[in-house]
Amino acid sequence: MADDAYLFLLPDRHPRLGTALAAVGALQCAETPAVHGWLQAHDVSASSELVRILPADAEAFIPEDAERLPIPLSEEEALRVQQECAPQSVTDMEGELLQFRETTQDWEALVHRALAAGVPGPRIAQLTGLDPQVIGRLTV
Repeated sequence: MADDAYLFLLPDRHPRLGTALAAVGALQCAETPAVHGWLQAHDVSASSELVRILPADAEAFIPEDAERLPIPLSEEEALRVQQECAPQSVTDMEGELLQFRETTQDWEALVHRALAAGVPGPRIAQLTGLDPQVIGRLTV
């Protein structure tokens, strides 16, 4: 194993780069004292969205002021990091947007059915992420 990737802390007000460490799944190196110490030194957890990972060949994209740590990866782990960091195609993104539209197209009917079934408005808001005031207007 060599240094195949970099962990880094995303500086404030910086666009998202790479992927969150938590998004790539378990990595052997994440259990090492070096990574644990690095996380503790920066007072962040491995699940923080600020802890990002990029393949070593993308090091140039890491902001100069970002704290970074080179890490070794197995071949399978390196492949997962590459896949998570790869840009999503426009076609894939458009597909997700269409799926979202289809999912949300009849949201009002779904909320009405949930209310009729006895699900409280605050619970519907919690489960759907809808604004509780919007749900309240549907109960009138």
